[in-house]
Amino acid sequence: MSETENKVVRSLTGRVVSNKMDKTVTVLVERKVKHPVIGKVVRRSKKYHAHDQNNEFNEGDVVVIEECRPLSKTKTWTVARLVSKSAEI
Repeated sequence: MSETENKVVRSLTGRVVSNKMDKTVTVLVERKVKHPVIGKVVRRSKKYHAHDQNNEFNEGDVVVIEECRPLSKTKTWTVARLVSKSAEI
């Protein structure tokens, strides 16, 4: 692959559910899938650890994460940008 070609980077949108770790957030990504037998649309969810360099994202924030090289045993995603802030009470 030459330098001029852009790599296609996978990205997902989800909600931050934990920011207790240093420079890491846990992002819950939900998707809707049609059940193969019943035919009903069901929600499937998965949690990803994503790199947050400046510890700037809080619980409830909706963010976009992008795939990157492995940063640790469980962390292969980085937070690309903020979609919306959480509604703090």
